[in-house]
Amino acid sequence: MWDSETESVNGRDFGNGTLATTKHGLQTDGFEQRGLSWFVATDIPSDLLVQIGEVSFHLHKFPIISRCGKLSRVIYDTHAGEINKISLNDLPGGAESFELASKFCYSIAVDLTAANISGLRCAAEYLEMTEDLEEGNLIFKTEAFLSYVVLSSWRDSIIVLKSCENLSPWAENLQIVRRCSESIAWKACANPKGIKWNYTGRPVKVASPRWNKMKEMSPSRAVQVPPDWWFEDVSILRIDHFVRVITAIRVKGMRFELVGASIMHYSAKWLPGLANDSSVGNMMDELTTSTENIRKETGNSFSCSHSWKGGLHMVISGNKEDPETIKAKDQRMIIESLISIIPPQRDCVSCSFLLKLLRMANMLKVAPALVTELEKRVGMQFEQATLPDLLIPSYSKSETLYDVDLVQRLLEHFLMQELQTECASPSRQAYMDKSMYDESPRGDASNAKMRVARLVDSYLTEIARDRNLSLTKFQVLAEALPESARTCDDGLYRAIDSYLKAHPTLSEHERKRLCRVMDCQKLSIDACMHAAQNERLPLRVVVQVLFSEQVKISNAIANTSLKATSPNHSQYQPMVSTRKTLLEGTPQSFQEGWMTAKKDINTLKFELNNVKSKYVELQNEMESLQRQFDKMMTKPKHHSSSAWTSGWKKLSRLAKTNNLGHDDGSEHHAPDQTRKTPRRWRNSIS
Repeated sequence: MWDSETESVNGRDFGNGTLATTKHGLQTDGFEQRGLSWFVATDIPSDLLVQIGEVSFHLHKFPIISRCGKLSRVIYDTHAGEINKISLNDLPGGAESFELASKFCYSIAVDLTAANISGLRCAAEYLEMTEDLEEGNLIFKTEAFLSYVVLSSWRDSIIVLKSCENLSPWAENLQIVRRCSESIAWKACANPKGIKWNYTGRPVKVASPRWNKMKEMSPSRAVQVPPDWWFEDVSILRIDHFVRVITAIRVKGMRFELVGASIMHYSAKWLPGLANDSSVGNMMDELTTSTENIRKETGNSFSCSHSWKGGLHMVISGNKEDPETIKAKDQRMIIESLISIIPPQRDCVSCSFLLKLLRMANMLKVAPALVTELEKRVGMQFEQATLPDLLIPSYSKSETLYDVDLVQRLLEHFLMQELQTECASPSRQAYMDKSMYDESPRGDASNAKMRVARLVDSYLTEIARDRNLSLTKFQVLAEALPESARTCDDGLYRAIDSYLKAHPTLSEHERKRLCRVMDCQKLSIDACMHAAQNERLPLRVVVQVLFSEQVKISNAIANTSLKATSPNHSQYQPMVSTRKTLLEGTPQSFQEGWMTAKKDINTLKFELNNVKSKYVELQNEMESLQRQFDKMMTKPKHHSSSAWTSGWKKLSRLAKTNNLGHDDGSEHHAPDQTRKTPRRWRNSIS
C-alpha cells in the first residue's frame, strides 16, 4: 500500500494526491478563464477549439492528440481533412473533467480528490487516453488512484459513489459503482471496534484517512461505535446506488434487522410521508384529501414529490414534463426499489412502516405486483398493526372514505399465513422458526388472532361512521375472522351500534342481518345493559340480550351464594356491588318486578323468624314441664294426679308433631299446630 505523503506506482508520482507526468510538453503557466472560455497561458496561438455545452476551450492540437486517441482520430481520420473545432457535449463529467484532462495533457499538476476522480476516470475513458499513446496515461493513473486510495477509505468510497450519479452509464461500465458498493459493504460488515469516527456522521478535521491506516486509540479515548453507524452515510446515495450497497451488504451476511433498519432510515429521509411525526402524517392526509377533491372537480392528473427537507407536496399537473411529475416518478421508483430489497425475514421492518409504505404505494400507483407483495408482507405481522396505520384513504374510484377492500385483503393474507403455520409439519415448522423467524419469535397463534380481532373491531367502529359503507362490506369484514378469535363481542357490538347510528334508514331485515355477526352470549354485563336499552337494535336481538342477561344474573347470584359459604368468601365480595350495579342499570320494568319479589322475600323471612321465636318459647316450656314431671316421678305413685298424667300425654303428642314438622323443613306450620291445641290443655299447663 502506498504511503500517504508520497505515493508512487512504477515511477509515477502521486504527491499528496497531485497527478503529474514526468514528461513535459508545451511550456505553459497554466489555464486562464475569461467568462465561459478557457485559454492556455502561452505565447503560441491556439489552433483547436473544443466546445462542451456553453464552455469553450482554446487549445493546441499537439499536446491534445498526443494523449487523446479519440480527438486524434476525429481530427485526422475524417474525410473533411483537419478540423479546428470539435464539440464534445456528451463527454462524461462535463467541462470540469475536460479541464483536468486538458491540464494533464499540458503536463500541469492536477489534484485528484474523491470528488473529481470518478468524472476524470470516465472522461479519460471517453477520450481514449490509453497506454498505447503514452505510458502512464490518464486512464492508468486515475484507475490506480481509485483502486489504491479511494477504495481503501470509507468516506472517499461514499463520496465517489455519490459523484457517480451523473456519470451513467460510464461509471457502471467501468465498474466504479460495483467496486465502491463492494468496498462500502465490506466496511459496513466489518468489526465496528476498529472504526474511527471519520465518516459523514461526524465532522472531519483532516483529510479522510484510508481504511487500513488505523492508529491505536487509548482506552480513555475509545468511543463505543453503534451498530448503525453506517446508516447516515449510506442514506445520502441515490436509490439505485443504495440498492446496490444494500444488496452487497446482505450478500456479505449483515443481520436482517440492521438491513431493515437502514431501509427505514433511508425512507425517512427520502420519503417524508413515512415519518413517525403525527404532524407530517396529518399534513399528508389533508393534502391528499384536498388533492382528491380538486382531481374530481378538474379531472386533471396529480402527482406528489419530495424535497430533502420539506414534506410531501401535491400539485395539479397536466404537463408530462412538469418537474413535480418527474419528482412523483422518482418517488414511485424509490418505493418500488425499497419493496424489492426488504429482507424476507419477519420483523426485519415494523408493520407500521410497511403500512405507511403501502399507503404511499397506492397513492402513487406503484406496480400491482409489488403492491401485492407488500400486502403479503403486512399479512405476516398484521397483529402488530395499529388503528391509525389501517386508516388508509381510498385512492381509487371507490365511494368509501377508507380503503376497506385493502384491509380485507390484509386480513386474508394474515389468515392464510396462520393456516400455513398451523398445517406445517414439525420439521417444516422448525425450519420456518429457524430461518424466517430467527431472533423474532412469534406469539401464540390464538393470541395473534385475538389481537387482530380487537384491531378489526376497532377498525369497524371507525369506518362504520362512513355513510357510503355498504352493509355487505361491513358484514364480510366482521365475519372474516373465525369465532374462536373473539372471546368477547363487546367491540363488535360497538361497531354495530356505530353503523346503526350512521345508517338510520336501514330496514328491519337489514338490521337483523347486521346483528347476526354478533353473538349475544359473548357480551359482557355492561354491554348487555346497554343493549337492553338500545332502541336501534331489532326486537328479537333485544330479547336475546335480555335472556342472556338474566342467565348471567342468575349465575352471578348462584356463584355469590356458593362462595359466601366457603371459608374464603371475603374475596368474592365485589360480586355484590356488581349485582347492585347490574340491577340499577336494568330497565324500569325489570327493577319494579325485582323490588316486588324482594318485598315478598322479606315478608316470608319475617314470618319465618316469628315462627322460629314461638318454637323456641315452646321448647323452653316443654323443658320446664319435663323437669316438673321428673320431680313428680320421684314422689310416690299415690301422690300423682290423673290430670297431670293426661296433660303430659297431650304435651308429648304435641312435641312429636312439632318434631315431625321441623324434620320435614316446614317450620312455618308450628303456629298452626299450636292454634289447634285445645283451650282446656292450655289452662292445665299454665
